[in-house]
Amino acid sequence: MSSSAQDILNGLISKAQKAGADSADALLIDATDLSVSMRLGNIESLERSESGDLGLRVFVGKQQAVVSATDRSTKTLDELASRAVAMAKLAPEDTFCGLASPDEIAKQFPAIEMADTTELSAEQLIAQAREAEDAARAVKGVTNSDGVGAGWGGNTVTVAASNGFSGSYRRTGYSISASVLAGNGTDMQRDYDYASRVFASDMPSPSSIGQSAGERTVKRLNPRKMPTARVPVFFDPRISGGLVGALIGAVNGASIARGTSFLKEKMGERIFQNNITIIDDPHRPRGLRSRAFDAEGLLPEKRKIIENGMLTTWLLDLRSARQLNLRSTGHASRSSGGPPSPSASNVYMEAGTSAPSELMRDVANGFYVTETMGMGINGVTGDYSQAAAGFWIENGVISFPVSEMTIAGNLKDMFLNLTAANDLQFLRGIDAPTLRVDGMTVAGT
Repeated sequence: MSSSAQDILNGLISKAQKAGADSADALLIDATDLSVSMRLGNIESLERSESGDLGLRVFVGKQQAVVSATDRSTKTLDELASRAVAMAKLAPEDTFCGLASPDEIAKQFPAIEMADTTELSAEQLIAQAREAEDAARAVKGVTNSDGVGAGWGGNTVTVAASNGFSGSYRRTGYSISASVLAGNGTDMQRDYDYASRVFASDMPSPSSIGQSAGERTVKRLNPRKMPTARVPVFFDPRISGGLVGALIGAVNGASIARGTSFLKEKMGERIFQNNITIIDDPHRPRGLRSRAFDAEGLLPEKRKIIENGMLTTWLLDLRSARQLNLRSTGHASRSSGGPPSPSASNVYMEAGTSAPSELMRDVANGFYVTETMGMGINGVTGDYSQAAAGFWIENGVISFPVSEMTIAGNLKDMFLNLTAANDLQFLRGIDAPTLRVDGMTVAGT
């Protein structure tokens, strides 16, 4: 931990206690980001930001308040502490709020590989963006660029609390993206590709990202609309994590405590086939969402959210755990300007045993989805309806592009009728292999 960061937070907590707080915790996020965007070889933006966001949460009995600032001057910190206490005294009581007890907080942290020392210059990022765009535009059939980007950044998170907790960790990230157009006039299609990694050495080449974006786009030319039918729907790995994300939202402890999740009565029940396991791993080396501790100073653990199809846990912070008369699972996350709430780390569905082509072999007609659009998931009922585009499957083979389609079902049924392929890759923070979901309604013409 940076001694200056620790000193700032401990000093701020001390000021809050002197101002009348019974307890307090504080968060400091120091971040640096550099990014470039380009189109048709011309730089559209080149941005560098360096920020330091400071957040203080204070408790007066069962009343709490959160304040934040970016200024670390003594005057600002004094005002921050007194303002927070004054606000807490006016806040309504919350019987579930409060810090962790000293015996709950993490004393030692695992060593997780999640910070690179490589800093890329603006010139290097410009070169990466140009290489990606040149490769994309070189693909036959690509007619225009929708823009490319490259960036890197790092942030250091430091947390301290009056219960004795103090800790810090650093995470870095590198990214490249490319989006292009193919076709002309009214028959134009757009697609993209991107990569995001924790270590620069793990990044694919910019040209491979650009070429993939171009090839994906050209394949979408001359799409058709298909008639309404109930057919197997396949979710490409680029979007299959969205179904896992829907599950994560449904097992969030805050939603369970409010009674607003379609899975609120499903703990301990089978909601997937017995060969499906979904894991949250906060300590995965080079994971995009790895963390040494949660926002309340608890040590998170690797957990099987779904084990052999069974729902085994909620994702809980201290407040939601107290509401449900349970213990926190170490999933608290927060920004400088708000209180903690439950949030997952690196989540993935374990791979199945069959290749995607094997899962398609018996499909006379089906829909292979590569893009979904809209916000058509109802977390209360589980109803699912999304605009979608991709490719039609005929006689077990991907045959031609389709667009302006809608896929619909209910997540409870979709989960039970889901089969995972064997092509899992850890690329996005929430990951799943190709997924086949039987019995969905597909609507087009």
